[in-house]
Amino acid sequence: MSVIPSYYKDRVCLNVLANSVENAEACYEAAEGHVVLGVLSKNYTSDEAAIEDMKKYQAATNNALSVGLGAGDPNQSQMVSRLSGVLQPQHVNQVFTGVGTSRALLGQPDTIINGLVSPTEKVGYVNIATGPLSSQAPEAVVPIETAIKMLQDMGGSSIKYFPMKGLAHKEEFKAVAEACAKYDFYLEPTGGIDLSNFEEILQIAIDAGVKKVIPHIYSSIIDKTTGDTRPEDVKTLLDMVKKIVK
Repeated sequence: MSVIPSYYKDRVCLNVLANSVENAEACYEAAEGHVVLGVLSKNYTSDEAAIEDMKKYQAATNNALSVGLGAGDPNQSQMVSRLSGVLQPQHVNQVFTGVGTSRALLGQPDTIINGLVSPTEKVGYVNIATGPLSSQAPEAVVPIETAIKMLQDMGGSSIKYFPMKGLAHKEEFKAVAEACAKYDFYLEPTGGIDLSNFEEILQIAIDAGVKKVIPHIYSSIIDKTTGDTRPEDVKTLLDMVKKIVK
């Protein structure tokens, strides 16, 4: 099974949550394979239970597994690293300080590992204090270029920019996208993305020249009754991707 995600025209791969193996399969088909499916480590009481279950998702989707923290919970960082080392998924979600551990345990350069940084209300700067302890301390505000270089030092693949709050941080996001393009880094916008703002957010990243974009679309496309991500919404998102990426 490949540890490299499938990108539409080598540019965009969707990231959505899977509520079950069946839901994962349906979303994978709706995205024509250009998706990684988030399964949250926080939902499991032990590594063994998580590994056993996540292997089923891998088998059903050609390894399009994204090992998640669970609402960006920094306390899940170590568990995510341990699981990833065993599972060898296509995608790993990490807080800034957890990236090096994940890459070391993976033992290969191809799985995508993002590093979580947050907006600061200051264009060109991000907060990197997103780890279990550092998130409880005062913000560590650094230039986006420095954050990217630090993540590259640790073996990271992409900036996870969270919380986006949709387009609330539009100018900051543009600066992050431009820096990712300049320093050959991938970009993962996350938080408050829905069918109404997805196109504009993706367009900003593509226009900036970001090589690969992995937008996370979570709660806005989840059926509140079943907890499933709606495959028809995933198809709609893919249609938007096809419109933007020529």
